[in-house]
Amino acid sequence: MSIAEFAAAQWTRATGAGVDPHEYRRVTEGLTSVADWGPAFLRTGHAYLQRAETAASSVSTGEHLMMAARWFHVATLAPYAQAHRAAVEADHALSRALTALEPDARHVSGEGFTGWLRGPADAPGTVVVVPGLDSAKEEFLDLVSALLARGLAVFAMDGPGQGVFAATTTFRPNYEQVMSRVIDALGIARIGLVGLSLGGYFAARTAALEPRVAAVATVSGPFRLDREELPPPVRDILAQRAGGADAARDFTHHVDLAALAPRIVAPLLVVDGGQDVIPGVTNGEQLASLAPHGTYLSVPHGDHLLGNARPDWLAHLTDHITHALTGAQA
Repeated sequence: MSIAEFAAAQWTRATGAGVDPHEYRRVTEGLTSVADWGPAFLRTGHAYLQRAETAASSVSTGEHLMMAARWFHVATLAPYAQAHRAAVEADHALSRALTALEPDARHVSGEGFTGWLRGPADAPGTVVVVPGLDSAKEEFLDLVSALLARGLAVFAMDGPGQGVFAATTTFRPNYEQVMSRVIDALGIARIGLVGLSLGGYFAARTAALEPRVAAVATVSGPFRLDREELPPPVRDILAQRAGGADAARDFTHHVDLAALAPRIVAPLLVVDGGQDVIPGVTNGEQLASLAPHGTYLSVPHGDHLLGNARPDWLAHLTDHITHALTGAQA
């Protein structure tokens, strides 16, 4: 794949994550190969770190650091030698940003997970945002902001094989065990889950097996995966995150919600994009129909993760989670 094709393919994902579209074009137009991607995005992230050092207020400092976290995360979307460095820098930038902007934000870590709990201590509900194949807690900051705006507390996390753990751990099909430890660490009796891409499978699986899940939504999440049907770049990433081709094959064998979907008793919203080109993640209607309280939202012009269709689903999803958790209209 040429760098122009790669940049076009990542366009809505990067801008959906909050990267400025004009700056994205300036950075990517100067690249000559996909190998240049990571270093260029790292440099852009470092420019935001420099702005943070000279900012005139803590708010400006935090905003620059938050933007640096986004650029560092997007740097990890192409394979290159220092991808783990970018993930670590994204983690550090987010930590510094929240220290500046939200002193009450709480870093919570445990076996197989790490992340930030944000929002009021007396929030009427708490939501965990679950990332996917090559996403991380730094990618969905706009979703977190929308949930926070509705008065909820939000825990954005990295789990095994994700984000800052990508270089040192691998995916596990029984992700619900990690989520149970997350809920224990947060110390709450009821939780909402929003899972994105492969995180949609993790969230749905957890909702079927963990009774403390009281609301759930998936975005571009797979109902069932066949490794041989996946595009080569996705297969390569999966093999890397799972610990090899054999491990990836075993992992995808477990990605099947047919038996688990009827056990999801919490209100479930399934969101798909009609232009999604990844096999296995365009069959969300089946998940919604099998779940006792499932609702399906298909956005015909939406792509994978629907970064090109935010107005068509983001408010609807956050309202769904808020109402299901609190009984109140958002």
